[in-house]
Amino acid sequence: QQKLAEAMLREKINFKISIHLATSLPLPSERDHLRPRIDLIVFMIDIKSKYSLKNVEASLAYVDASFFLGKVCFLVTGVGRVNYCSVEMNAIWKLGDVYCSPVLFCELELEGIRVATAQRLLRMLQICAGHIPGVSALYFNTLMRNSADD
Repeated sequence: QQKLAEAMLREKINFKISIHLATSLPLPSERDHLRPRIDLIVFMIDIKSKYSLKNVEASLAYVDASFFLGKVCFLVTGVGRVNYCSVEMNAIWKLGDVYCSPVLFCELELEGIRVATAQRLLRMLQICAGHIPGVSALYFNTLMRNSADD
């Protein structure tokens, strides 16, 4: 998580971002008044850890339903080591379908893929935050789903 966040912060972008890393939800309420607006939630699932999937599933209950209108995505890590897979791919695809949210796959151990993933997440964030005229997060989610069907 930390390396991906650092890769995102190193990218040259024309808008300000703030990244909050959390191991699970809900976030502590004592800092609610200091928390900036949340434009995108990225749930990370480590394909080697069943606990990772269970943690994400438990955390989903704390997300406002409006976020599932294009402001949530699932990022599956560790895909380069499919031999060590503890999580069934069907369970991950089902999460994406049930929550109408895109599923991205990456191998964060490889710097090139980590940078490409950071760029992709930043582009999604830019759309979710409303910085791209004429493109809403809802439309973006439809594009992601259509490209996955091809």
